[in-house]
Amino acid sequence: MTMTETSYVRLSHQGGVSTIELINSKTLNIIGSPAISALTEALQTAGEDPDVRVVVLRGSGDSAFIGGADINEMVKLDQDSGQVFIRRLAGLCEAIRECPVPVIARLAGYCLGGGLEVAMSCDLRIAETGARFGMPEVAVGIPSVIHAALMPALIGAGHSAWMLLTGETIDAATALAWGLVHEAVAPDALDARIAQLTTRLGGFGPAAVRQQKRLLNKWFDMSLHAAVEDSVAEFGTAFLTGEPQRHMQAFLDRKSRKA
Repeated sequence: MTMTETSYVRLSHQGGVSTIELINSKTLNIIGSPAISALTEALQTAGEDPDVRVVVLRGSGDSAFIGGADINEMVKLDQDSGQVFIRRLAGLCEAIRECPVPVIARLAGYCLGGGLEVAMSCDLRIAETGARFGMPEVAVGIPSVIHAALMPALIGAGHSAWMLLTGETIDAATALAWGLVHEAVAPDALDARIAQLTTRLGGFGPAAVRQQKRLLNKWFDMSLHAAVEDSVAEFGTAFLTGEPQRHMQAFLDRKSRKA
């Protein structure tokens, strides 16, 4: 394992898995501009590494994934600086979505406001059963914006309205039932489950996984007909990598040995 550390990010890499950990950001892993920029740079760096198969994004400790944006910084904003701040946070969310490999959010403790926007930008969200989720921006005089726009597609208009208008938090069981997270596991099983997923995803053909993530992101902005037509060409392109031939033949070989 290799590990590097900056003021706000601890980055470790082992066997094709890059783990990006937010550090030195108060008890609930609150993010201000410096931390947002550091996380964005770490995501971009991981995405540029051809050896990376999967990225795990997490907060330090188990009290929170990201407890939200730093109110101490936001209270001093005006209209112009507010737009600069929120565009910076949007840039972090886009760095996650644009990362060519799957990004798994490790969700322990609180995941609030900007932290939930970051989590929703990840491809897979694995929570521990004690986790709590909320969008409390309205309680401090601002709307939930940028990648909160992903929420209706994830959990539906009704559930989104509840979270965005009331500012109340929900527990992990509710988040799972609504589709906000993919799995909720016991706290002591969280890291093992994420390790299982990284091993599984890391064992697939890297070109196919990157292609699938790219398609998923493109489909957000396409009609069904356009997505179908676009994916026909993508399917054919996959055979240029040699991965389908290798993985399909390996499947047939295993099946033959069992016969």
